[in-house]
Amino acid sequence: MTQSASLSAPPRRVRRAVLVTLAVLGLATVAYLVRRPLMMSAPACVAGRWRFCLGTANGVLFMMLVGLPPAGLVVWALAHLRRRATDTASAWRLSSAEVGMVYGTVPILWMTLMPGSGAGVVPGRVSLVPLRDLVTMGALGIVANLLVFAALGFFAPMRFAALASLPRVLALGAACSVLVETAQYVFQLDRVSSVDDVLVNAVGAMLAALASRRWWRTTRGRAGLVRQ
Repeated sequence: MTQSASLSAPPRRVRRAVLVTLAVLGLATVAYLVRRPLMMSAPACVAGRWRFCLGTANGVLFMMLVGLPPAGLVVWALAHLRRRATDTASAWRLSSAEVGMVYGTVPILWMTLMPGSGAGVVPGRVSLVPLRDLVTMGALGIVANLLVFAALGFFAPMRFAALASLPRVLALGAACSVLVETAQYVFQLDRVSSVDDVLVNAVGAMLAALASRRWWRTTRGRAGLVRQ
C-alpha cells in the first residue's frame, strides 16, 4: 500500500507541474498576441483616465492582466483560511473556483454591457431567428461569445456540487445570457439582443465545464459522501 502510494505521487506532481507550465505559457501567449492594443490603453490607465481605461475593451483587458497578482493573493488567503476546516487540495480548489468565476466573468460582462455610440437614442433591437446572426458574427465574434461565460462554466461546478452536470451548466449559461441580452435591450445600449448570443454563450459555458470535469466530478463525489 505504501509502495503504490509513493509510486503514484511523482506522476501526480508531474501532471500538476505540466498543468501549471501550460497555464503560464497560455497566459504568456495571450499577452503576446494582444500586447499592442493593451499597450495603447496602458498610458490612459496609468494616468488615471478611467473613462478611457475602463470604457474600452482594450482597457478592461489591460486591467484584467494587471489584476492577476492581487487575484492570486485572494486565492491564497481564502485557501489559507479554509485549510483549518478541510484538506489542502479542497481548500485550493474551492478558493480558486470562487475567485476564478468572478474574476473571469465580471470584466467580460462589463465589456458586453458597454454602451454603443447610439446608446439611449437608438431603440433596442431584437433578433429571435436562431442561427441567422452566426454568419455576421464572424470567427472572432463567435470566439468572444464562447468566452463570455466560460469562466463561470469552468469554475461553478467545481464550487457548487448542485451544478456538477453539463445540462445544468448549459442552463445556467443560457439563463445568465438571457439576463444580459435583456439588459442590453431595456437600457438601450445600442446593441442587438440576439438569440444566437444566448446559444453561443451557453455552449461556451458547457464546453468550459467539460474541460474542468475532472475536478467538479470530484466535488460531486465528495458531496455525496458527506450526505451519506
